[in-house]
Amino acid sequence: MTRILTRRPFDPDKKGTKPKMVTYEVDLNKCGPMVLDALIKIKNEDDPTLTFRRSCREGICGSCAMNIAGVNTLACICKIDARVNKTTKIYPLPHMYIIKDLVPDMSNFYAQYKEIEPYLKKKETVNYGDKQYFQSVEDRAKLDGLYECILCACCTTSCPSYWWNGDKYLGPAVLMQAYRWMIDSRDDFQVERMAKLQDPFSIYRCHTIMNCTKTCPKSLNPGRAIAEVKKLMAAFKGKAKAASL
Repeated sequence: MTRILTRRPFDPDKKGTKPKMVTYEVDLNKCGPMVLDALIKIKNEDDPTLTFRRSCREGICGSCAMNIAGVNTLACICKIDARVNKTTKIYPLPHMYIIKDLVPDMSNFYAQYKEIEPYLKKKETVNYGDKQYFQSVEDRAKLDGLYECILCACCTTSCPSYWWNGDKYLGPAVLMQAYRWMIDSRDDFQVERMAKLQDPFSIYRCHTIMNCTKTCPKSLNPGRAIAEVKKLMAAFKGKAKAASL
């Protein structure tokens, strides 16, 4: 048997309820090895009111992102600590509004993702689907380590800068995707994309703390991507200044 300690916030459907921690005991001989397996078992057999998100169970969809034993990760790829004297503590992603139990409100995160326009933009008038836009092998390789992001928000919610300025600072995941489209050789709006970040908060709240890179369940490096965006921005500003002289 092992113990699973989960946070049960207030129930929005029941007035007067307060957040609390609830401990469940799980027989690992009758349960899969991952934390998500335990949560599903608890919901099916012990507490049907326990609420959490999940979908693929393969570390691809990002739905089951939560804070497990102090680390933001995906419950479906995080193994249960099998030590019987060890309690696995599970919380929702930190510093986000909680809808219920382990379900955070992702509205602001998705709104910021939409803000960077994460899709191919062309200046010519085209009917999408009528023409293919080819890339060289070298240009395609530049996108490796960027496009694999599953938007689970583990990195963004581990960032102290985002905790402080989440309404203005775009955060690691969104900025990494902004960089992915800035360097796409098929996109014609690199300058316009950089111009949208020319304010004190969108990108410059990043202080290279690197929590984002440490916690990414896909082993990506948002910190490096943000640094590359800053380099592009510096070059962009330098050219703009030289043109004005």
